[in-house]
Amino acid sequence: MAHDSNAKNLRAELKSLADTLEEVLNSSKDKPKAELEKLRSKAESALQDTRARLSDAGDKIACQTRQIAEQADDYVRENPWSGVGIGAAVGVVLARR
Repeated sequence: MAHDSNAKNLRAELKSLADTLEEVLNSSKDKPKAELEKLRSKAESALQDTRARLSDAGDKIACQTRQIAEQADDYVRENPWSGVGIGAAVGVVLARR
């Protein structure tokens, strides 16, 4: 499923970012300034990439949510009594909480 693949990719991206940041933090004491700049640049690049991917994932989720809402709206318009029944059932379940 596309959603599972996106979630897996996102977890991998966040792990990579965390690993890069951990590398920068752990090696900041022992490395010369030139190497620290390389690590800092690598961390900034990873952060920018992760932010872009998170933004893309958010856009995809928003698009999927709109599509689902449109499908639900179409279903209720085509089957109004089913929609009323579903709404009533949800109301009963929520009222018992």
